[in-house]
Amino acid sequence: MPLFWRVFLTNGALLVVAGLALGISPASISAPIAAIEAIGLGTGLLLLLAANYLLLRRAFEPLRQLSRRMGDADLLRPGRRLPPAGPDEIGELVASFNAMLERLEAERRESGRRALAAQEAERERIAAELHDEVGQSLTGVLLLLERIGGEVPAGRSESFAEARDAVRTSLEDVRRIAQELRPALLEHLGLPSALKALAKSFADRAGLELEWSFEPDLPPIEPDAEVAVFRIAQESLTNIARHAQAKRVWLSVGRGRDSIVLRVIDDGRGMNGAPAAAGGLRGMRERAVIIGAALSIKRAATGGVEVRLEVPAAREAALAARL
Repeated sequence: MPLFWRVFLTNGALLVVAGLALGISPASISAPIAAIEAIGLGTGLLLLLAANYLLLRRAFEPLRQLSRRMGDADLLRPGRRLPPAGPDEIGELVASFNAMLERLEAERRESGRRALAAQEAERERIAAELHDEVGQSLTGVLLLLERIGGEVPAGRSESFAEARDAVRTSLEDVRRIAQELRPALLEHLGLPSALKALAKSFADRAGLELEWSFEPDLPPIEPDAEVAVFRIAQESLTNIARHAQAKRVWLSVGRGRDSIVLRVIDDGRGMNGAPAAAGGLRGMRERAVIIGAALSIKRAATGGVEVRLEVPAAREAALAARL
């Protein structure tokens, strides 16, 4: 029965019952109304309102549950749908809401994929300019300093050495930044080699003990998924260096069910009450959603944080594995 008619008939039934009760009861109302009559009339109205409240609350309970579930919807956790609610207006509303979620998630994935592709292209351009322009200029300055090093007076040799070391350090920083912006190893040697280089660079800079494990013969994943895995690992290690106050980090890439699984674990202070969808962590979730991966960020057995990313294998590899 439509919700309108349920409400109408509920109120109509209550009015009919109240009219019948008033008609067959011996009670009467005089003018002016007596105190006992006013008490009886007020009691009847209260009973009528209480019955109306209970009956209407039951009728509107599905809407309240639907509103609560709609409030829990999160595009960063795709695939969640409301259960069917029947053929009435509430069921139609649930079906429309689920269809809307499907469209929003599809549009979000597509727009996010385009945005990340543009971001990676811009990173590549900046990395190339840093390497080709700034890097080559600093290399030229360093070679020039090396050539004129023998002509520097003895009294200025210490200052000259400091300037040369500063140029060398700047050149190394430029190369490191260019590598982080667009890791060449990811394109030429694949994801495991790029992650190993990332882990080694992180351990050297952060001064942390780092252990890594990479299973051989991992199933291939899509190129944009490789970039997302690398960026999520990079963001995870950056968060550890900035916030975790950790001493040891574990990085592993293994085989899942038609997928690969990345895990980054530390023994730091944990989330410290921070929401798992804030800041860089939200960017990690958005990358995972775009490539259709499952990302979980939770407390680790070591006391720190565990980031686990499961990425589906490329369609051809997953189909071959099932056959």
